[in-house]
Order: sequence, then C-alpha cells, then structure tokens
Amino acid sequence: QVQLVESGGGLVQPGGSLRLSCGSSGSTFSTSAVGWYRQGAGKQRELIERMSTISATTYYTESVKGRFNISRDNKDTVYLQMNDLKSEDTADYLCNIVLRGGAEFWGQGIQVTVSS
Repeated sequence: QVQLVESGGGLVQPGGSLRLSCGSSGSTFSTSAVGWYRQGAGKQRELIERMSTISATTYYTESVKGRFNISRDNKDTVYLQMNDLKSEDTADYLCNIVLRGGAEFWGQGIQVTVSS
C-alpha cells in the first residue's frame, strides 16, 4: 500500500510561484509514472504533468508549458514547481503514482489559490 501526502499549497498573487511536494510512504520502488492533476471548482480533474520513470519522458498539458515543472528526488518525493501563476491555475492539486503492476494511488489533494 502506498500513501501520498501533498504539501506546499496556499494563496499566492498572480505572477507568483509555489512549489508543491508529494511525500510517499510504502513500496514505491516499482513506480512507472508520477504525475500531478488538478481539479477546479465545477470542473473535471485534469492531468497537468506526468513523468514516466521507465522512458524518462514527461507530458505537459499545454496551459502549463514553460511555467510548471515536475521533478522527483531520490527519496521518492515528487515536486511541482509552479511559476508565473495565473488565476485560472486556482484548483485542488493532487499527486498520483502508478506502479509497474498497474496499481494507482492518489494524494488527498491540496488547494492552490491564485488571487490578488
């Protein structure tokens, strides 16, 4: 079983930056992909970025290209660096891990609000 916990969210002004972290516990050594999703009020959950640990490729949704960056350290913490934040980035952000056997795990989500 894997547990994920996000941190680093909060209120930021437009143009500002935040770095979200996703700590994991449990067996994550066989991770095939890590990713960040978000869900705004009244909207469907949206994949923002996903990094394959097998092919070392990264997918970015168009709206965050050049502004957001996903990374992972050697302690299985996944980060989302968010720069030049816009009001439309306001959402609940969730991290996601997919293991090589196909099992998928989610964090509980953390709120990011971009407002002046």
